[in-house]
Amino acid sequence: MTTPEPDPPSDSDGPVVAPSAQGEPGRARPSRRGKWADLVAVLSFVALGLWVTARLWLDPGSGVRDNQSDQSQFEWMMAHGARVVTQFAYPFHSNQMNVPDGVNLMANTSVLSISLPLTPVTVLLGPRVAFLVFLTVGMIATATAWYFLLSRVLIGSRGPAWLGGAFCAFAPAMVSHANGHPNIVSQFVVPLIIWRTLRLGEPGRWLRNGVLLALVIVWQAFLNLEILLMTAIGLGLVIGVLALGRAELRSRAPSFLAGLAVAAGLAALLLAYPLYVQFFGPDAYSGLSRLIRGYSSDLASFVAYSRESLAGSSRTAAGLAKNPTEENSFFGWALVVLVIALLWWLRRSVVVLALAALALLFAVLSLGREVRFDNRGTGVPGPWAALENLPILHSVVPTRWALAITPIIGLLLAYGAERARELAGSHPVARGQVRFVTATVLTMALLPIVPTPLPVVHLDPVPTFVTSGAWRPYVTGGRSVVALPLPDSTYAEPLRWAAETRLDMPLARGYFLGPDTRPSADPPSVALFGAPPRPTSSFFATIRRTGAVPPITPQARVRAVDDLRFWRAGVVILGPHEPEHETALRRGMTELTGIQPVHTGGVWVWDVRSFTD
Repeated sequence: MTTPEPDPPSDSDGPVVAPSAQGEPGRARPSRRGKWADLVAVLSFVALGLWVTARLWLDPGSGVRDNQSDQSQFEWMMAHGARVVTQFAYPFHSNQMNVPDGVNLMANTSVLSISLPLTPVTVLLGPRVAFLVFLTVGMIATATAWYFLLSRVLIGSRGPAWLGGAFCAFAPAMVSHANGHPNIVSQFVVPLIIWRTLRLGEPGRWLRNGVLLALVIVWQAFLNLEILLMTAIGLGLVIGVLALGRAELRSRAPSFLAGLAVAAGLAALLLAYPLYVQFFGPDAYSGLSRLIRGYSSDLASFVAYSRESLAGSSRTAAGLAKNPTEENSFFGWALVVLVIALLWWLRRSVVVLALAALALLFAVLSLGREVRFDNRGTGVPGPWAALENLPILHSVVPTRWALAITPIIGLLLAYGAERARELAGSHPVARGQVRFVTATVLTMALLPIVPTPLPVVHLDPVPTFVTSGAWRPYVTGGRSVVALPLPDSTYAEPLRWAAETRLDMPLARGYFLGPDTRPSADPPSVALFGAPPRPTSSFFATIRRTGAVPPITPQARVRAVDDLRFWRAGVVILGPHEPEHETALRRGMTELTGIQPVHTGGVWVWDVRSFTD
């Protein structure tokens, strides 16, 4: 049986969900010409992916300029995936960072569905190359998956499908997240979830389709749960509207619901233990901090241009996003005008109306607890204020709801281009004019948001002390390496060093999300970037921030020894990455411990094993 057949297209009907071309009665398999068109489309996505990441590939010693900490964290995660495969390490928690407590990796971006299969790349070429493959191939695969969903299932035409696929993968929000968030730009599983959900209504195949849907849900769960949540909400709303508007779909409700029950049951079974670890296991936390939950979209940003767009710059984006990686709502005024026009033109389509409602919902949620305009609070409360403390939703960054608008606009562009193609075909005399107007409008709206290559910065090489394994004698007996300054969300270089050792080098503290166990935490166990501060970590954070060494008292020396014992420290190292504060950091550790450091392998080394024996 087939998926629901659309009504015959006409100028007044909107776009419809078309059946899959693969194996469907009455639809021809792709011709040789069509296969060549598919190949050209995929190659163009490869070119776009390499264009965006070109500077990272061309400079082997570079990293993303605007989010080096997250790149270091993902390199660590890639190394963890390889460690799971090669050393059978426990996948959901690790004690190789934040010694002695460890890190709940299910509550962090462990990306096991990518890091495990990329183990050969990580082992043979290193975690940086694995990170770069993840980032680049993730965007290419996302565009390709949307292209095939649109060309085979939703529309049936390759040109509009290419337009929609390219936008879904390389829109400003996606390129913004390419600054260190490969798990967010890798949305290639989302079209698979949509495809398998649409197939649930096939009579007689509810079991098979339910199992397949469950598998892709699990795949996405180990890639990014936030994207999975948005996909579920979006699909639920659109399918609900379609079911209300089309009687032929309601007739397939029994098969659909049976398949959905299978998918939900099997996915719940497969994810039960990992989710238990995430929410109730060691080092689990309860929602994001109020500060992070305040990351919202500025109302003015929807018509502004992202700094990674052809028409954008740091000036056009100034003050409208919390950081360059979270420019989720930057579509530009020309595209906004086009989308409004498309919604009016295609307003008779139930699909378009559902997509419009969904985009509006996500846009409103992204405004956060208070609506802001042009970097100023308006005093108008947003609906998110009533939702942000609910379970699950308290772990969502509100501005990322706007990220879900990108695929909606991609779908609208594809539907609009298909309607223009149909219009040209049904009016041969005006075909040239229709094509000219279509090309002109799309160029005016999309040319300003064409992505530019990601800006990069040169990274200092990993010190020889780390790459040579000179640290190994210091960490026997369960000891750790303490890096100065201690790693956190603003300084995560030590995670990159550890990744180069395949995580054999255990680190004190680190960059991760963990529970805030301080008595002052409100609410209790809310997420904190890194471990709760200790006196010595705060001491060196002050030096890094000010360049001055705080007064060193006998009490400070006692607390420093206590902290080194807590971290099970075997060695303290100061690398070459803080040249402006190196003297102050070195003096601070020397006066705290009374141990004179030795410079070896590109780092200053304090042997502190005597404190932890």
